[in-house]
Amino acid sequence: MSNKMPKVKKTDAEWRAQLSDIQYQVTRHADTERAFSGKFWDHHEVGTYICVCCNTPLFESDAKFDSGCGWPSYFKAINPDYVLEIPDHTHGMTRIEIVCNICDAHLGHVFPDGPPPTRMRYCINSASLQFTAKNL
Repeated sequence: MSNKMPKVKKTDAEWRAQLSDIQYQVTRHADTERAFSGKFWDHHEVGTYICVCCNTPLFESDAKFDSGCGWPSYFKAINPDYVLEIPDHTHGMTRIEIVCNICDAHLGHVFPDGPPPTRMRYCINSASLQFTAKNL
């Protein structure tokens, strides 16, 4: 990790105490919230989406787009060092899982079907995010 940010490590009990049940299941056990159910899938404020577990800034609102999939989607991460791509062969599919590189929280998956300029779609669970509005 070239950003030199220290890894955040907590016990299972500490994660359970910090997170809601859905946040815990998604971030610590790679669960997925139902499509169109998360608080950020249709969110349009200007600001920064951060990791719900460690407050690492992950995505800016100007990289968010409506992919129609029912989860918040972004075409780029704020810093590629903050997201780790892991091959995922679960559920009979081949995908790329995205986790926070600081605390190992499951965020979602990335697909090569997004808009320009990157053509990537970071499909992220709302439960893995918090939002900080930008003061305009």
